[in-house]
Amino acid sequence: MTIVPLAKVSIFGLAADQHAVLEGLQAIGCMHLIPLGDQDGAADFTSPQLAGQAREALRYLMDVRQRRYQLRADPTFQLEHVVEKALANRARKRAAEDRILTLRQYLDELLPWGNFRLPDLGDLAGQRLWFYRVPHPKNGVFLQALETLTMPWQLIHASPRNGYFVVIAEQEPDQSLLPVQRSHVGSVSPQDLRAELDQAHVDFDDIEAEHEAFSRWIFLLSKHLAQADDREALKQAGDKTADRGSVFQVQGWMPRRDLPLLESFVSRMGLASWAESPTSEDVPPTLMTNPDLLIGGEDLVTFYETPGYRDWDPSTVVFFSFAMFFAMILADAGYALVLGVLLAVSWKGMGRTPSSRHFRVLAAVGLFFALLYGVLAGSYFGVAPPATTVLAHLKVLNLNDYDEMMKISLLVGALHLILANGIVAFRAVSIAERARPVGWIAIILAGLSLYLGANSAVGRDLGIGLGSGGFLTILLLSSERPLDSPGDLLLRLFDGLASLANLSKLFGDVMSYLRLFALGLASASLAVTFNQLAGQVYRSDVPLGVAIALLILLLGHGINLLLAIISGFVHGLRLNFIEFFNWSLDEEGYPFEPFIKRETAS
Repeated sequence: MTIVPLAKVSIFGLAADQHAVLEGLQAIGCMHLIPLGDQDGAADFTSPQLAGQAREALRYLMDVRQRRYQLRADPTFQLEHVVEKALANRARKRAAEDRILTLRQYLDELLPWGNFRLPDLGDLAGQRLWFYRVPHPKNGVFLQALETLTMPWQLIHASPRNGYFVVIAEQEPDQSLLPVQRSHVGSVSPQDLRAELDQAHVDFDDIEAEHEAFSRWIFLLSKHLAQADDREALKQAGDKTADRGSVFQVQGWMPRRDLPLLESFVSRMGLASWAESPTSEDVPPTLMTNPDLLIGGEDLVTFYETPGYRDWDPSTVVFFSFAMFFAMILADAGYALVLGVLLAVSWKGMGRTPSSRHFRVLAAVGLFFALLYGVLAGSYFGVAPPATTVLAHLKVLNLNDYDEMMKISLLVGALHLILANGIVAFRAVSIAERARPVGWIAIILAGLSLYLGANSAVGRDLGIGLGSGGFLTILLLSSERPLDSPGDLLLRLFDGLASLANLSKLFGDVMSYLRLFALGLASASLAVTFNQLAGQVYRSDVPLGVAIALLILLLGHGINLLLAIISGFVHGLRLNFIEFFNWSLDEEGYPFEPFIKRETAS
């Protein structure tokens, strides 16, 4: 929920101890290095090509149905050999998959002709068999052409769409005289193709079994890659140090809370160091800290941009506002329950990486909000609960009441932007910095008062008063320009007018939150529509009406749920990244990247 205070740390040591010092700093893992020296140089990996190949091999080995027992240590392990065998297996697997698909397609084309085997040319006295697949509308034209050519022919098979003919001739019939092109069936019989396809499946199973067998190398391959990354990071750190003759200097940003670790390390290594606070000319990286349960909001924020070091951390606000917006767009308790079941089933599998663990918590909160909002809206797969049930009494929102839902959406948007400006005003240090967001808050409240209280004299008077106060606050107090002469007053008024030019932007941003109402209504309307279509089919005399109705429900609600998920993510994030960030964040920063040892002992 906060941006961690950093200190600029400078360390001096003897050049002979540089490698040991950098290894120690890498083990501490809490310093973002500042480049001081020449950073040009080749990576200290076996070879750049092998580095990329090793990562490809690791991704391939991890994509396996069942992992074998992981070897933790093996003195015979050779990185190049394992990478070569894994990538060779991948190439054979792809070739085997392509072969199976090709054989299946070839066999499907031959099946209508029957289980035939082409005779030798001598058995037909030089005659050949020519195969034609003729669409039924062209059958008559094709037969007339054959009669004109006076060639022996036979209808082998007739499907609902095509007729399959075989023509006997020494030379291929003239294509200009026939309405269709000849079918190229090849010289292999369907029986031989089936045998070849069976063998291709056997070969594929053997390759896949080898793939699973190679998965026992995942840990050791990951470990060697981590070692290579550490060597590369150490090499780059050496390039970032400054050579002062017999002394070297390394400089970086470090959280103030970790300075005792540095002091202990410096004392143990016999180094000289000092730490200083960032100056106004410094541009430190941004390190955010959030509770484990809310760190998913930090992932969302950094997905779009990293706040500046002197700005604030919006992770918690984004976490809950995104969950609320997603709920309003999904707008159905039944959909929320379905997604909740899917999340519960995949909960354990999503705990393998930190990012997936963060996301599952965010998803759980978003689905809880969606369930609550769906209950309040009284929508369960587009069906309203019976009036006599408890669920019906919990319904307080009517998604089809356009005026009411528009008011709710605009109120949510206004409060969201009031929060953005309120945070800016709270963090401001000067009158002008505080006046602008306070003035915009007053204008937003004025608009709400005029909109929600349009039929009330109190609402109109309150709106006019707040709007006037907000306009005057921005016009007169939002300029940082000093008043050294009468002309400066006019310039300050001009600055205020320039700030008021954002009024149209504010209006557009507030109106942008109407997408919550529109998308929620679209999701609910589609659910109702699919229910009505399924009901009409069920009540009709259509054969298999029950099955078709169920298919409509499954496909319709599946498509609607998918669209709602996509809309919830895209627009739930957009309202935070565009509208909210535009009014709450002043500068963009860059992330804190610690110089850290990535290989673990486990």
